[in-house]
Amino acid sequence: MSAITFNRTKIIATLGPASDNYDTMKALIQEGVDIFRLNFSHGSHENHENTVKLIRQLNAELGTHISILQDLQGPKIRTGLVKDNGVELVPNKNLKICNDHSIEGTSERIGISYDDLAKDVKPGEVILMDDGNLKVEVLSTNGVDEIETKIIHGGILKSRKGVNFPYTDIKVPALTEKDYEDLQFGLKHRVDWIALSFVRTAEEILELKGIIESKNVDSRVIAKIEKPEAVENIDSIIEVTDAIMVARGDLGVEMIMEEVPLIQKKIVRKCNEASKPVIIATQMMESMISNPRPTRAETNDVANAVMDGADVVMLSAETAAGKHPIETIRSMNKTISVVEEQAEKVYNKFFDIDEDSDTYIHDNVISTACRLSWDTNAKGIVGMTRSGYTAFELAKHRPKSSIFIFTDNYDVLTRINLIWGVRGFYYNKFTTTDETIEDVINILKENLLIESGDLIINTASMPIYEQQRTNTIKLSRVK
Repeated sequence: MSAITFNRTKIIATLGPASDNYDTMKALIQEGVDIFRLNFSHGSHENHENTVKLIRQLNAELGTHISILQDLQGPKIRTGLVKDNGVELVPNKNLKICNDHSIEGTSERIGISYDDLAKDVKPGEVILMDDGNLKVEVLSTNGVDEIETKIIHGGILKSRKGVNFPYTDIKVPALTEKDYEDLQFGLKHRVDWIALSFVRTAEEILELKGIIESKNVDSRVIAKIEKPEAVENIDSIIEVTDAIMVARGDLGVEMIMEEVPLIQKKIVRKCNEASKPVIIATQMMESMISNPRPTRAETNDVANAVMDGADVVMLSAETAAGKHPIETIRSMNKTISVVEEQAEKVYNKFFDIDEDSDTYIHDNVISTACRLSWDTNAKGIVGMTRSGYTAFELAKHRPKSSIFIFTDNYDVLTRINLIWGVRGFYYNKFTTTDETIEDVINILKENLLIESGDLIINTASMPIYEQQRTNTIKLSRVK
């Protein structure tokens, strides 16, 4: 594992036609990928099953713990097929939009996948298509199945493009019928993380968690923030979810684009304080879909996400369908590495502990370990865990010391690979505290992660065989 590139800020690569094969996936892991995203807006269950098997095969061969993230499509509204796979929408012309997306669209009438279109929209509201590149204003609705609009910003509309309603109260469920079927697949294959698209409220997260718990699976939930309602309800969503994804693509269409950078920074700060991993997604290296090098702006975007405190940065089409998936990971990884080497503001953030929390004492012990690591310039902090809780809490404070997590739970090993700074190891020989500490130090030495003379901070629960919440800190000099 030590031979594979490692940065504290993790990388998600979306798999697709350009990358979902053994050789490319292996190369992506070696270049620094920590999590593979399976986008359930595309691909069959058979294809995704083959991909899951490949990821687990590579983990076994390489000694890695690559996480599997299932991204549910959600109630994504799209245009139907259009004539010649592209029609021109002319500004100031009228366009009829109906809820029958099986029709062949023309420059005068198209269909979209939204059954209650005519019931929900109101005259004067705006509809955006193709990532906001096309814009129409609602003139009237028949209240049943069709609306009349005026084209404001025209251009070529192709088949199956996304449709956004920034000012409309969309009455669609968070989990569609397709999502539910895809979710059963994910739970059957015990994916590590499940991302829920177009989240609006905390209740939608709780609904998904209830389904997961009913299947006796411990997959964790990521709330994708891409709707104005989610931004308004961000505190309650962060409280109940396991992680957050700032999905800037749809968010930048649904809201005023210029507000998104500040929203991103606010959400990252809130997630850091709450010990919830936060992912920055969409268009991070967009130009590398076609080009072998990123733009300066893209490099700055990745660097700023790292300095702001993101746990993870994500690539979508760049690795799923782009021409240079391996080069993209290499470039992103290099940017992260340079920032983490040179920007001290990335480390040692030391957030306050909630005195009313049930875990206040244990959280204080972990916070103290992180502060001690800074004071003593310790090489690493070791955590022992069964649930993964210690990993989340250690990462919260962003210690400059390496975070090494030992667990006897294989599912935890891959799950925590999404968390900032964490490296996981399987360990099931919990005996006495002194013997266990000596054992894990030897494992780290064998992996060339520490050496004689280094200071190591061990956190654990005593007695150690009970594997309860962390209540002990021990400072050790490596022999």
